[in-house]
Amino acid sequence: MYADTAPEEQVLLVNEHDQPVGTMGKLEAHQVGALHRAFSVFLFDDQGRLLVQKRAAGKYHSAGLWTNTCCSHPRPQEAVADAARRRLMEEMGIDTPVEHRFSFLYKAEFDNGLTEHELDHVFFGRWNGSAEPHPEEADDWKYMTPEELEQDLHQHPERYTVWLRTCWDQVRAQLNGSH
Repeated sequence: MYADTAPEEQVLLVNEHDQPVGTMGKLEAHQVGALHRAFSVFLFDDQGRLLVQKRAAGKYHSAGLWTNTCCSHPRPQEAVADAARRRLMEEMGIDTPVEHRFSFLYKAEFDNGLTEHELDHVFFGRWNGSAEPHPEEADDWKYMTPEELEQDLHQHPERYTVWLRTCWDQVRAQLNGSH
């Protein structure tokens, strides 16, 4: 079993300045809407396409939705960049360096009563190969150009996770600033 799906997995509770204030079980944190640290990884190939994944049907929220390459939570004593790299391998079978680009805070309530309330650290990286997603994590993956993704986000937002929709404008700004 992967650590991210284990019931005893702990998340690091933080305040709005990303200062640790305690720990809590991952599911409980999502049940009560406690602010906790998270990360999202965006891997781009040399053509500038983003590797996106379709979340596994068995996920307890946002199942079957398309999202960025990898997203999860660092363990309480784990550096966020180390966690991002660890989860990339566990979720997608990819080992590549990542670079922190920005952070954002969001809160979203789901139909099943769970709430995402995260201070999300966003990492970018390069990857030109294929992915080998763990079946408990992702059902599918593909590369999309930023333009294709942006158009589909506007036409069919229901196909995508709330955190991807929330941070996409900042991701685009980072991409535009880096070229």
